[in-house]
Amino acid sequence: MGAVMATVRAAPAAGRDTLTFKDGDRVQGTLVAETDGMIVFRSDRFGELRVPAAGAAVTKAAPAGALARPASPPPAVVAAKETPKEHKDEDEPVTLWERFSPAALTARVRTFFGPWRGRLSFSTEIVNDSADRAASSYEAQLRRKWKSDEVQLNSRYDYSETNDIATTDVIKLWGHWRHDFGPRLFAHYRPTSEWNRASRLRGVPNDYLLLQQEIGAGWQFPTKPGRKARVGVSQNLFDTWNSAPGAGHVSRGVISVFEETELALPWRTTLAQRGVWYPAGDRPDGWENRIDLNKKLTETLSTSLRHEIRRNNPDGTAQDYTRLKLLFGLDF
Repeated sequence: MGAVMATVRAAPAAGRDTLTFKDGDRVQGTLVAETDGMIVFRSDRFGELRVPAAGAAVTKAAPAGALARPASPPPAVVAAKETPKEHKDEDEPVTLWERFSPAALTARVRTFFGPWRGRLSFSTEIVNDSADRAASSYEAQLRRKWKSDEVQLNSRYDYSETNDIATTDVIKLWGHWRHDFGPRLFAHYRPTSEWNRASRLRGVPNDYLLLQQEIGAGWQFPTKPGRKARVGVSQNLFDTWNSAPGAGHVSRGVISVFEETELALPWRTTLAQRGVWYPAGDRPDGWENRIDLNKKLTETLSTSLRHEIRRNNPDGTAQDYTRLKLLFGLDF
């Protein structure tokens, strides 16, 4: 009798489907819907989840009749086998790994943000040599795509200090909206704010708040799904408030030329690059460039190498910089 009971317990219950991620993590529950490239899955442990269909697959539960048929191996053999981990009874306690694993955390964040996708990432460094230096960076990104529109929202905080004196203290917020007029033409709007509380200009403290609005249009070259290239022109409006002696609010309009590249490389690696040139007749031309090399370690964890450079920003007071940074992120 005990062997028969073991056979019944080892078999999956009728109506319990399995959501399997590409990295092997599995969640038990019920498939609600699968439309528009999204899987809506009601899990037993984490509630309702929304995941991209490209990153997971659902295995339907066996019919109740199939579970009623006796198993082919002898009952003694089945009884000796361990119950699979994913078929735990609901009254068994949830382990710490099941509660805080990257897959579980990502599932909860995806449920909270719904159709929005994004990344939470950080970078930190501590150096002790001739001086004590520490640096850290924290970022959050949200993005969503429609048939002809794409929206991105980003935030970043950079802080560094040397011998307990702040050398970098920057809060930056920026967004991006792009609308495609067919396969080639597009228009975009990019608002940016930068609050630097540890800036120096020609040796003088120069804390500033920079607001930039970029409105432009461009052309997308004929490309394949894994390769995209765009060029265009924009009108920029810079508004700056700073604390330098004799300075206040400065507003300036500048035209810019930009180019963007996106590449999907082997081994789940992507490359994104954007460069902007600000031609100016009364001062040196300004330019900036950003390159992101991103590598997905699993469906939920990633790492990226970023290089940023800015020279002669047209607002006239914002700090120039060159940054090379390694970040680790949680994708959702």
